[in-house]
Amino acid sequence: MARWTPDPSFYPSPKLAMEAPEETLAYVALLEPDQSSRPDALGVIDLESGSDTYGQIVSTVEMAAPGDELHHFGWNACSAALCPTAPRPHVERRYLVVPGLASSRTYIIDTKDDPRAPKIVKTIEPEELVAKTGYSRPHTSHCGPDAIYMSGLGGANGADEAGGIYRVDCETFEPLGPWESQQDSPQRYQYDFWWHLNKDTLVASEWATPSMFEDGVVPEKLLAGEYGHAMHVWDLRTGKHVKTLDVGPEQQMVLELRPAHDPSREWGFVGVVVSTADLSASVWHWYRENGDWKIRKAITIPAEPAEPELLPPLLQGFGAVPPLVTDLNLSLDDRFLYVSCWGTGDFLQYDVSDPFDAKLVGKVRLGGIVSREAHPASGPLKGGPQMVEVSRDGRRIYVSNSLYSSWDRQFYPSGLDGWIAKLDVAPEGGLTLDPAFLTTEFDGRLPHQIRLEGGDASSDSYCFS
Repeated sequence: MARWTPDPSFYPSPKLAMEAPEETLAYVALLEPDQSSRPDALGVIDLESGSDTYGQIVSTVEMAAPGDELHHFGWNACSAALCPTAPRPHVERRYLVVPGLASSRTYIIDTKDDPRAPKIVKTIEPEELVAKTGYSRPHTSHCGPDAIYMSGLGGANGADEAGGIYRVDCETFEPLGPWESQQDSPQRYQYDFWWHLNKDTLVASEWATPSMFEDGVVPEKLLAGEYGHAMHVWDLRTGKHVKTLDVGPEQQMVLELRPAHDPSREWGFVGVVVSTADLSASVWHWYRENGDWKIRKAITIPAEPAEPELLPPLLQGFGAVPPLVTDLNLSLDDRFLYVSCWGTGDFLQYDVSDPFDAKLVGKVRLGGIVSREAHPASGPLKGGPQMVEVSRDGRRIYVSNSLYSSWDRQFYPSGLDGWIAKLDVAPEGGLTLDPAFLTTEFDGRLPHQIRLEGGDASSDSYCFS
C-alpha cells in the first residue's frame, strides 16, 4: 500500500530543522538598477561545496517585463503545513512566490523538475490582485498552515493608500481576499508580518504608503515623523486588531519582524531604521507578560560622524552616517540575532539567549556609505550588508547589498556593484568572513533577498518545540 508522507524538507520543530542537510542552492532576487531597461530576474547560486561552479550564478529566470522591483519572496508551503490547527501534509515545498513591489505582479516559479533551472508557471496580474484583495504593491510572502499570506503595501486606488494582508491558495495560487476582518484598525501602514502560531497571534509592522518610498525617502516626511513608528498585535484566527505597540514618533520605519522560532516562546525582535533625534538605529524586543503584550528597546546602534562631502546629499546636513538597520535574522535555536547596518556597513551578531540582555558577540564590516570596507576577495565595496539569510544549522550566513532601486541611488549615488558575501559562525558565537566566497557576477543586476534550498532561518514557522 502506498504511504502518504510529508515533504522531507518539512520539520515539526526548529530543533529538528537544524539537523537538516546542508543547502546546495540559493535563490536570489536580482534587481535591474534603473527598473526600465530590462526585467528583473531570479538567480540560482551553486552552494555545493567542491563544485566547479561553487559560489556562482548557474542560471537566471527573467521576469515578464521591466519594472517589477522584486522583493521578499517565499515558498508556497513549508513546515507550518504540519501544524495540527490546519494540517496539510500533502503539499510540498515546490514553488517560489515572487512579488513585484512596483508592478503589483506576482510570479509563481516552479523549482521541482530542475532546481538549478526553475521556470515561471503562473503570474498573478495586478488587476486580479486588486480585484480580489483590494491591495496592491505585494511585498512579503510567508507560507502559513492554511494558505500563503502576503502583505500589500498599497491600496486599490493609488500610491497614497495604505495596504494590508491577504491570502493566496498554496496550490491553485488564486488570491483568496483580504485577511483582516477589521478594516478600520489603528494600523496606519503595512510592511512585514509574522506570527506566534500556537498563540493565534499575528504581528505586523509599519513602513509607509507607496508615495513615501517609491521615489526614495521623503526628507520632510521623515523629519516630521510621518513614517511608521509602531508594530501591531492581531488575533490570527479572527483577523481582529488586539494592540498597538508604539515606539515613539522619532523612531522611524519599523520594519523586519523576527519572532522566536520555538512556538512556546512569546517574544521577538523588530528593527527600526533610524531615529530622527540622533540618526541612531535600534532593535526592539516585544514580549508577552502576564497576558499583556509589551515592547522595549533592546539594542541601540549609534550613528558615526563623517565629513559632509563624503556623504550623499540627503545626509550632508547631518554630518554623520546612520547605521540604517534594514534587516534582521534569528537563528533557529533562538540564540543569535543578526543585524544588517546598510549605512555603516556593519554586520552584527548578538547573543539573545536571554532576550532581555542582548550581548554583542560578533561584528564584521563590509562596504558602507563612507568606509567602503573591502572584502578579502575584492577591493573596496559599494553598498553594505542588507538582506541576510541564515542556514538552518546556523553555521553559514549569506548577505547581499541592494535594498530598493530608488533607495540604492539615494544613499549610494555613485552606484552599486552587486555582491553576496558568506560568513561562517563559530558554535559559541563569533563571525568570520569566508575569504573565498564573494559572488559578484550578476550581469549588471543587483542582489536582494536570498532563499536557501529546502528552507532557511526565515522561511518556516513551527508548531512543535
